[in-house]
Amino acid sequence: MEQKDYILREIEKIGKIIIAIQQKLFSGEGSSSASIENETIALKAKLLKEVDFDLEKFLQFDSEASNDYLNCFKGFSIENIEILAGFLSQIGFSEKTDQSKKYLEKSLQLYEIINLRSKTFSFDRETKIQAIKNAL
Repeated sequence: MEQKDYILREIEKIGKIIIAIQQKLFSGEGSSSASIENETIALKAKLLKEVDFDLEKFLQFDSEASNDYLNCFKGFSIENIEILAGFLSQIGFSEKTDQSKKYLEKSLQLYEIINLRSKTFSFDRETKIQAIKNAL
């Protein structure tokens, strides 16, 4: 029973952290590219500190390694992976740097992992996948 409560708390914690980071990064209207880049750096550090999730390292992984890395964290449910994929795609669409393609590719990779793990079809997810493919 205690183990299940711990896992549920971890799932909730990771979801809240990703959503908080996403809101902080994209809450300002008309954020400049430099501002988004600086915020992204700060928020990568927060993700590493709070959850021990190294986003920079994660961006370098292929699909199989990404899936294995996510499996190391008890709190990465399908819902949290989808939140992370949305967060990465937002960064990719808003940044005007060479890194934006890397964020979009990783987001697409995460959506593909979700499709493999999930037993449900989502039109919203498919729309996001199509938008990312069009951007790439």
